[in-house]
Amino acid sequence: MEKKKTTPKEISQQKLAYLEFQADMGVTKHLGGSNATKELVELCHVDKDKYVLDVGCGIGTTACLLAKRYGCRAVGVDIYEKMIELSRKRAKEEGVEERVEFKVADAQTLPFEDSTFDAVICESMLAFLKDKRKALREMIRVTKPGGYIGFNETTWIKTPLPSELIKCFTLIAEEVELLTPTDWKELLESFRLRDTVVRTYKITALRDFIDRTKLVGLRRALRAWFRFILNPSYWSVIKFLRPPKNMYEYYGYGIYVGRK
Repeated sequence: MEKKKTTPKEISQQKLAYLEFQADMGVTKHLGGSNATKELVELCHVDKDKYVLDVGCGIGTTACLLAKRYGCRAVGVDIYEKMIELSRKRAKEEGVEERVEFKVADAQTLPFEDSTFDAVICESMLAFLKDKRKALREMIRVTKPGGYIGFNETTWIKTPLPSELIKCFTLIAEEVELLTPTDWKELLESFRLRDTVVRTYKITALRDFIDRTKLVGLRRALRAWFRFILNPSYWSVIKFLRPPKNMYEYYGYGIYVGRK
């Protein structure tokens, strides 16, 4: 018997449910978790006197961390209103609402004047944009001369890729495009940034799970998993987008930083 094909409408519904699932689970994730964030922030020389922009801030984890741990002023932007609402809630819960603000904005048309920030960072955002150069150009534009631009991006550590892995990422987001370390580095250096740093890391399924839980926090993670159990529509999302077992042979992340 021929297997029933998934229709475009069903795929669209699953993608929407996946985004809602991410928001509820608090897993607007980036690989490497809080350790990768710390490394990225320190490579961008962030301290209490800096003004930092977090592009694609998700639920506000990093922007709040910047204000709380480093004492700097921070702005987080995301294209999804729901993420901004969650970010503002997080800032109040963590007592940093006076040092961090959140705005709905498109990474490719940032609503800030030239040379506004001392550092601009993003985590697992550029891979989801078709026009990566446009977004990176905007990030550089709003950075002060001498300031840092840095990103943590999912990276293909091993190629060529199996077809089932490509299919899985395409289903999550039609325009998702992960690059190799060489390709990410060339993209960064094409803007003639100085003092570039490239560091790549492999991960395992267990390490990824631990990093996600640590990044979100145990209380939030347990609350999110409780929502997941009570919402059967999310079960189909996980089944629909289940990655291949050998994904972590190919999958890792890289930290890429340059100075304007």
